[in-house]
Amino acid sequence: MTSTPFTDPDTVVGLYADAGRTQRRTSALLAAKISGENATTTIVDLATGHAPKQPKACEIGCGRGTVTLALAEALAPAHHTVVDISPAFLTTVNERATAAGFAVETVHGDFHHLPLPDATFDVLVAAFCLYHSTSPADVVAEIARCLTPGGRVVLATKSADSYHEIDQLMADTGLDPAATSRPSLYGTFHSTNAADIVSTGTQLTEVIHREHTFRFTDFDHLAAYAITVPKYQLPQRLAINPRELAAELRRRTRDRALTATSTVTYLTGSRRT
Repeated sequence: MTSTPFTDPDTVVGLYADAGRTQRRTSALLAAKISGENATTTIVDLATGHAPKQPKACEIGCGRGTVTLALAEALAPAHHTVVDISPAFLTTVNERATAAGFAVETVHGDFHHLPLPDATFDVLVAAFCLYHSTSPADVVAEIARCLTPGGRVVLATKSADSYHEIDQLMADTGLDPAATSRPSLYGTFHSTNAADIVSTGTQLTEVIHREHTFRFTDFDHLAAYAITVPKYQLPQRLAINPRELAAELRRRTRDRALTATSTVTYLTGSRRT
């Protein structure tokens, strides 16, 4: 694992080869969440706010399709395209959409070179994915290329210090002494620099910051999340087994609840005329 796993192309492909890792990560976070607006709801509200009736819609970095399904329900798009670098995710999205009665076109591709035509989409969403790029401004330029005149893009990211409390625990216990100094998973596109980056390629229209708080009830709950985080460099037996990781944490310190925080940032923009 590289020191910046979220921007290394080979590592990113490996991280998302199995849709199950993301599902486990999301489940652990949702179970821990004690405050903060639902991110999917916020993204959909921003996407629908200025959308024409039955728009052409696209989602970049669709993941397992949670936002995809919500967009399909809210927008009833005339055509709905989803793009991801992970074939496993595209398969999962297609299965979930079909089961829900929605039609989506799945496209396998790299967001630095979107295999999509110019000026096609009225609504485009790229949520929690641009931090996978070492040059997110290039991705924004590609997104802008695909927007219709007056088309709207909605992006979402997190603060660079998201969940730093877990980093501190990993360092303090000696499990991963460099956890607090290693680059953030959100280091290239985060709450502080996202507006400047989005402004390079679109007409930035709105920036919203929302604070989120998570309370992991004990080390079992925390370990279920921590093993999904590629930032941590742990012995293999701990990195793949949450029970082993929880037990090792208990050997080093007392078991307890842990509260972690993150700022989620939403941005909207339009194609420059």
